[in-house]
Amino acid sequence: MAHLIYIHDPMCSWCWAFRPVLNNLLEQLPEDMTYSRLLGGLAPDTDQPMPEKMRNTLQATWRRIQKKLPDTPFNFDFWTLNIPRRSTYPACRAVLSARALDASKEDAMTLAIQQAYYLHARNPSDDATLIDLADEIGLNGTAFQEVFQSPTTQQALESEIAQATRMGARSFPSLVLQHEKSAWPVAVDYHSADSMLETIELILD
Repeated sequence: MAHLIYIHDPMCSWCWAFRPVLNNLLEQLPEDMTYSRLLGGLAPDTDQPMPEKMRNTLQATWRRIQKKLPDTPFNFDFWTLNIPRRSTYPACRAVLSARALDASKEDAMTLAIQQAYYLHARNPSDDATLIDLADEIGLNGTAFQEVFQSPTTQQALESEIAQATRMGARSFPSLVLQHEKSAWPVAVDYHSADSMLETIELILD
């Protein structure tokens, strides 16, 4: 059986840009193909403010994405309304926690984080923001906080990061197709699902 794996980070701006095409791709996958998501983890925990050089680099990335994909919205107020930190592991743990509590909420949490970050200038590096988002998507806040702060969730994240590394995922988003005991990279196309579907069909054939 073929299985497609999407490797991402909820605070990865290119993953945000890829979301519409990813959804289109998933709608067109062969009926007998399974699918799952893997957290790659961009940046570990830190309580230190983001250096100015990194802030400038990330804002330049947002502008580059908008130039390449004009329909991708970004709210640059984030950079003046928050104290940014280069820390995406909390957001990754939030997605894992949502999955653990209700698998159907996994992508809802990812989307909530992306919308908070890129549209509403809220900081998903802050635990309080993530706990609020869990409540907003209908998860039990107390249960979420318990799972979110559990060492088991951090261990699960480390395991997924290691798995992504073994698959050769060096950047996000990445797609890997597992078929007949082999793992095949599928080149990400930000404009259309067609080329990715063609690659998947070639591998399956």
